[in-house]
Amino acid sequence: MSNLIPTTVKEILYKSESGPLWQKIGASQHHGIVVPLFSLHSDTSGGIGEYPDLLPLIPWCRECGLDVIQLLPLNDTGLESSPYSALSAFALNPIHLSLMHLPKLMEDSNLKHRVEELTHLNKSQRVAYADIHWNKDGILKDYYHQFGPDIYKQESYQFFKDKHHVWIYDYALYKTLKIQHQWKGWEEWQDQYKNYSPDIWQHLEKGWLDEIEYHIFIQYLCFEQFEEVKRMAESHQVYLMGDIPILINRDSADVWAYRRFFNLDFAVGAPPDMYAAEGQKWGFPLYNWDALAAENYAWWIQRFEVAKLFYDIFRIDHIVGFFRLWGIPLSKLPIEGSYIPADERLWIPLGAGLMRMMLSHCNMLPVGEDLGVVPTEFRKCLRELGISGMKVMRWERRWNTDKEFIDPKEYQPESLTTISTHDSETLAQWWKNQPEEAKLYAKTLGWNYAPQITDEQRSKILKISHHSGSLFHINLLQEYLALVPNMTWTNLDDERINTPGTVSPANWSYKFRPSVEEIVNNTLLKQVFANILKG
Repeated sequence: MSNLIPTTVKEILYKSESGPLWQKIGASQHHGIVVPLFSLHSDTSGGIGEYPDLLPLIPWCRECGLDVIQLLPLNDTGLESSPYSALSAFALNPIHLSLMHLPKLMEDSNLKHRVEELTHLNKSQRVAYADIHWNKDGILKDYYHQFGPDIYKQESYQFFKDKHHVWIYDYALYKTLKIQHQWKGWEEWQDQYKNYSPDIWQHLEKGWLDEIEYHIFIQYLCFEQFEEVKRMAESHQVYLMGDIPILINRDSADVWAYRRFFNLDFAVGAPPDMYAAEGQKWGFPLYNWDALAAENYAWWIQRFEVAKLFYDIFRIDHIVGFFRLWGIPLSKLPIEGSYIPADERLWIPLGAGLMRMMLSHCNMLPVGEDLGVVPTEFRKCLRELGISGMKVMRWERRWNTDKEFIDPKEYQPESLTTISTHDSETLAQWWKNQPEEAKLYAKTLGWNYAPQITDEQRSKILKISHHSGSLFHINLLQEYLALVPNMTWTNLDDERINTPGTVSPANWSYKFRPSVEEIVNNTLLKQVFANILKG
């Protein structure tokens, strides 16, 4: 489909500051699926998607005409389920480590049996995070004591520690101390551990050194499994698209160890708008951009160095935050916050400078999550830099005039078209729950509206999304599964991934109804993609 892209578009993108990254990916049509790793399950996984579960999806994507697999953040979240609540900007989440693929596992029949027993957790409709976490951690500790000494004598293990020494020791120390303090945040720790300094190691109890090595060991195994996925993706010319949130948890190894990079007197949030009349307070700390700049943004550059081991493309969550953030004093309400920097004249220079820093220090093509109320000049700046934005079809309307839906063929090339996101209702939910909007959309296509969307209508909308003016066309996998009998849950609400602004066991616990094996072996699903992608 690359021949359908005008030469002038390619020339503009290749000459932009994102040009080298566009040349790597190609300024051509890219089609893909969003696959939250926690939503997968295979015959051998332990109740949640694991890194090797992505392997069978890669050749299957090529067979279906897809070349992008978009993932949600995969950083360690500790006991939290939200992938956007990370304990580290670098460490991978051990909950996704496949125990069945561990080296030497088959040499210990007891461990092997315990791992096999974990597969019963695949039968639950939702991800049972607590059960999975404690069971896996118990097995991994026994595995570490049994096989760790052999594995961490290997040259590859020592190479891993040397390669990641900038962050791996601080992370392992932080996680050890957090567990020793019953998972409390660092601000509640004993005084000698609350404030990080190089001499903190002198205060550690002897038994904790083995615990620190354990967390490094687990990261080594996670990186080994995920890098195998990246190698297979490269061999099949499938691009992995990661997700790098701009914000980091206040309670994280990074804030604890690099406090100078953050302003802890404020919490980031959002001003009052049509979605939240009182505004929002997310709790993440503000950045101290001056301190980061003084050290040449080394912390951010290291984030990119780690991310590029796995990804070719990355979604920048809340990209508008690089221009300005809504900062709220800790004791104040969201409505009492203000934009930082306060001087609007600084927003574009700040954002453009940070984008240029990114583009010059990573080999991944960025896609900005620029949804919601975003000043026009921000989007103009991103376009000039060759950075794509996002187009959620139901929200792309002429809001300032007749409020009609914009024809997707009019979307600019440097954009990503989708019909829903992990934070929104699925297409069928929106169709049923937002009838006034859906009626208007149905009218634009010459349809009569009924609350239950038909397979023909769903297929048509998906086809429209894959033939928009954008270069990227990526949708949630469940939007396609819904076109195959018995591949989605009966209750529409069970297909939603997250409802922002709510605390619910339904958030981030969504599982695909079919297993990975059932997905890749379903001939009707392959036909669904063939019908949608053909011109």
